[in-house]
Amino acid sequence: MNPLQAVALGESNADLIISGGDVLIPETGELSARDVAIKNERVAALPDDATPIIGENTTVLDATGQVVTPGFINAHVHVDSFQPFEQTYHYALAGGTTAVVTETSEFGSSFGAAGVRHLLDATAELPVAVFATVPPQQLFDLFDPQRADETATDELVDLLTVERVVGVGETAWVQIVGRNSPSEALYERAQQENKRIGGHGTGCSGDELTAFASVVTNDHEAISSEQLIERLENGIHAVGRYGSFRDDIGILADAYQQIGSHELSLSTDWIWPEDIVDDGYMDAVIRRAIEEGVDPADAIRMATLNPARHFGLDGRGSLTPGHIADIVLLDDLETVEVDTVVSGGDVVVRDGEPRVEPRPHEYPESFCNSVNVDLNDVLHVPETAATEGAVRAIKHEHGPISSETTVEPRVENGQLVAAPERDVLKISLLDRQPEHDETGFTGFITGLGLEEGAVATTHTWQTPGLVAVGASDDAMQTAVNQVAEMNGGWAVVGQDSVRATFPTPIGARCADREVAETAEAFGEIEAAVNELGATGGNPMLALQSLSFTGVPSLRMSVSGYANVLTRETVGLTI
Repeated sequence: MNPLQAVALGESNADLIISGGDVLIPETGELSARDVAIKNERVAALPDDATPIIGENTTVLDATGQVVTPGFINAHVHVDSFQPFEQTYHYALAGGTTAVVTETSEFGSSFGAAGVRHLLDATAELPVAVFATVPPQQLFDLFDPQRADETATDELVDLLTVERVVGVGETAWVQIVGRNSPSEALYERAQQENKRIGGHGTGCSGDELTAFASVVTNDHEAISSEQLIERLENGIHAVGRYGSFRDDIGILADAYQQIGSHELSLSTDWIWPEDIVDDGYMDAVIRRAIEEGVDPADAIRMATLNPARHFGLDGRGSLTPGHIADIVLLDDLETVEVDTVVSGGDVVVRDGEPRVEPRPHEYPESFCNSVNVDLNDVLHVPETAATEGAVRAIKHEHGPISSETTVEPRVENGQLVAAPERDVLKISLLDRQPEHDETGFTGFITGLGLEEGAVATTHTWQTPGLVAVGASDDAMQTAVNQVAEMNGGWAVVGQDSVRATFPTPIGARCADREVAETAEAFGEIEAAVNELGATGGNPMLALQSLSFTGVPSLRMSVSGYANVLTRETVGLTI
């Protein structure tokens, strides 16, 4: 007889008792007045009265007037951006999150399998369980040459045998639908290992979605309730988001009213430090779902049982006997007000305050010295690139959305340069790994509104790059040099001086500081960009996402413009 049975049968005392609360069972959606008995880090029983199994060494938490739920699970997030999770996790815990399923595309696109292993090592002992997906980006070959050689490919594929790796990360449908891709090696191995494959299906529907569904098992990119339901009809688990740049919970709630909760999960997706500090984590997502009319019990299910079952997170997402004792005590179910969090049987949050602190990790020097760029040759655009004075350019619409347009740059000494008076800026994407075939590409962009200066950053989504946009070549060069000297981060340069900097040397993506300090520093960057005259919806998001080809529009690659709609790389010449 195992120790859990002994507690359940009243023959042994529990280690921890949560008494007097209303227990939410996500399997049934019912609230029940029960106690929770925990032994050896797992739920042993849900007795009506746990008094007989309380001993002198039993810790008792009084949950009278509270709702007891499983710990929350973030079904899709990027923890390798802005802030390393080992220095942020306590904020997640304070919001009731005890497990995350994270992309590793920022570390992984730069360092391959080694980047994923560094992330796993840094988060191995946290009281928030971190499950990772294998990034496919180094194997993509549609717009830029494939980065991973045979050895690097094998190393990525072998990650799928690692226990905390639950599948392959988000795959843009344009990379694989109707074409052969080296990334198929990952999908084949994932299917062999019975692990999940993430989709990024923006703009994918009809026959193309059907083809996509033969590969992917989940997708977080539905842009309407009809598209979300179409995904479910094709057997694709749907993940809704409420984070720093996307709120599609209304879409999810509309679909939920028609098809119920069973194949829906919740996530933050990208979440910036200031939003973690100000708004919360998965508690904010669940609260948002309830605001949109999702029944609170179903919203909890979407953040507990559903993602646990989909990703095969054995022992999580439930309070039934045998499950890991990841438990949240809510003062109020409607507002998702977190009072206490238990992780693996340990009380880690009490009275809303974490009892744990950041746990900095020592990364290797090579991981923190990974910016190697040269802008000089890339920045120069000869006048001959224009057709009757005009060139192809990106039009920034809002947030991560862009389209194609034509602009007329100014001409100086036989070179095309920015014309900020006409909202024409120069933009360069540099490869941080110049040993590859391409060093970078310079084009033009409109819609950002900078009147002077430049902005540069290594926060280029899923690409080991450095992007710079500016009103003058000199300012762009200064901004790039500043970022390179910091080994990653952000730099904002005015007409005559550096206005603001924010170093992120960990993998050129993350800051080595407390999360509240990171939030403040990023706020200073945002303010400095606005002082340069930036307009449009969320220019900070635009700068980061312009290298991301998962959005069907004209984007930047180190080889040229990536025309996602036509699946080809194009240049400046019209």
